[in-house]
Amino acid sequence: MKTNYILAISGNDIFSGGGLYADLATFNYHQLHGFLAVTCLTAMTESGFEVYGTEETIFEKQLQSLDAVPFSAIKLGLLPNPNIAELALSFVKAHSDIPIILDPVLVCKENHDVEVSALREEMLKFFPYATIVTPNLVEAELLAQRPIKTLNDMKAVAELLHQLGAENVVIKGGNRFSQEMAFDLFYDGEEFHILEFPILSQNNTGAGCTFASSIASYLMKGQSPLEAVQKAKSFVYEAIKHADDYGVKQNYD
Repeated sequence: MKTNYILAISGNDIFSGGGLYADLATFNYHQLHGFLAVTCLTAMTESGFEVYGTEETIFEKQLQSLDAVPFSAIKLGLLPNPNIAELALSFVKAHSDIPIILDPVLVCKENHDVEVSALREEMLKFFPYATIVTPNLVEAELLAQRPIKTLNDMKAVAELLHQLGAENVVIKGGNRFSQEMAFDLFYDGEEFHILEFPILSQNNTGAGCTFASSIASYLMKGQSPLEAVQKAKSFVYEAIKHADDYGVKQNYD
């Protein structure tokens, strides 16, 4: 039965611009009933931005509490450690008949090689169940274990990630190839589509979370994967244009 229930398995952003705050704001904009399973808490300390994984038994109880809810889509965000990832994977496997959007957040940990290596392996386990994966360039490089210097490199990595099991791949190119236009690449296993928008100077905190949550929302509304990605890209562009210093979306209707 199709419902308007959608689940975000994602983390807290202490500044409320990204993570579960972006997810719920996006679901609310799309008039969907958003549920949450919280993977972590965060804080700004003297050492920098710190991520504290939810205690595993508590996270497992969250998922057990939601097991009977008839979700129509699931969006996965920050999974802070392999144990949390494994619990989330078990939940996804039990709900593999609905759209699964994976935002494989690895960049905030890219300087911790052992941790990133373990999480990379965990992320790849989700690929056979993922309707769409949405890595940025650095995350795509980490997942594919190959550099991206050109658009052709980007296409080759998208093909590889598709071969690893993801049904559709979106690589968020940002401004690496141009200081004027942001390029994203969509690949469905057959065709490449380039999405481009002017680069904005406004704060883009939470843009990746909002993008993945918006894709999930549009898929729930019956859009094809490509249509969902295109509409989500436009949605995020407008959200950034109307964001405040912390990335909180203002009313732009």
